[in-house]
Amino acid sequence: MHIASTRRNSFRLIAALAILGLGYSGIALADPIPSGWTCSGSCGSLGANGVVSLSPTGNSSYEYVTTNGSSATAPLPTGALGDETNGSTLATPLFAATAGTPLNFYFNFVTSDGAGFADYAWAELFNSSNDPVALLFTARTEPSGSIVPGTGLPAPTATLDPSSVPIIPGGPAWDPLGSYSGQCYAAGCGYTGWINSDYTIAAAGNYYLEVGVTNWTDEAFDTGLAVDGVTVGGVPIGPSPTPEPSTFVLLGSALLSGAAAIKRRMAA
Repeated sequence: MHIASTRRNSFRLIAALAILGLGYSGIALADPIPSGWTCSGSCGSLGANGVVSLSPTGNSSYEYVTTNGSSATAPLPTGALGDETNGSTLATPLFAATAGTPLNFYFNFVTSDGAGFADYAWAELFNSSNDPVALLFTARTEPSGSIVPGTGLPAPTATLDPSSVPIIPGGPAWDPLGSYSGQCYAAGCGYTGWINSDYTIAAAGNYYLEVGVTNWTDEAFDTGLAVDGVTVGGVPIGPSPTPEPSTFVLLGSALLSGAAAIKRRMAA
């Protein structure tokens, strides 16, 4: 009973630190996610840190999701296994694409867990109605061999480079893993390094990309996924479009007209 209570208190502390954007050293670990992106759970932006270098894009930071600090189960991918516990998702803003448009990004799977408690991560494309369009990849702890696709999970629809994605073994040092940074539960822990995902969107429409990560069967020994360089047709995904200047002019005119009407009523 004492151990269970201590563990619950530890999870509460992790969640509180995540909300404050603080690590176990009491200093900020991450920048906010990009404008227009949506996080459920524990997400952030970070520069080169521990085993996760900057990606081949040359960007000065990358985005990530982590099970560390996530107090609830995030939305799960198509083909979820069951027995998932806590996790996080991060979604881009909506973007428009024509048929045949390439969707590209880099990912790096990082886990302190191992065989027997096989955490996993994924990337999935959705349309503007929140319907799943394509499960781009899954990555799951394995003692050896490629961790993509994740054992028991659907095959990827994206083309990956390299096509075989083994774990670089050992307890991975990476701040988003919190107190489990540098630790290793069992064979299968480690990180993949940066992998390129390339997918061709089949039909014209509006879409968003969601990446996620989950603990499996327990909440110990955290796992994360770093993502960078998301482009559609070679163009980086930016925040949701802002109104045109003419829109602001019309809005300002409407507000002034409304204020004048209120002033006339008060005078009457």
